[in-house]
Amino acid sequence: MGFINDTKAQMAGTEARKARERGQAVLVYKFIEANLNSKSTAPMTGMADQIQAVEEQGWRLDHMAAAEGKAMTGERVSLVCLFRAV
Repeated sequence: MGFINDTKAQMAGTEARKARERGQAVLVYKFIEANLNSKSTAPMTGMADQIQAVEEQGWRLDHMAAAEGKAMTGERVSLVCLFRAV
């Protein structure tokens, strides 16, 4: 895991822990990853690490929606994930 992905995973885990401490039963989290080649099939390791960091805090991924976009900063993939407390 690279420095940026590691930081994103740590942030996601921290926010998930805070949501559990507040007693939330549902957490909606948006993950964004640079999409270097949208025409190929490949693992999204940065996304996987972030989702795993949330699940390690007692959440289960329940639903997910994906979107791909282009902005001035380049292509991006966005996942909006709904987690439920376990």
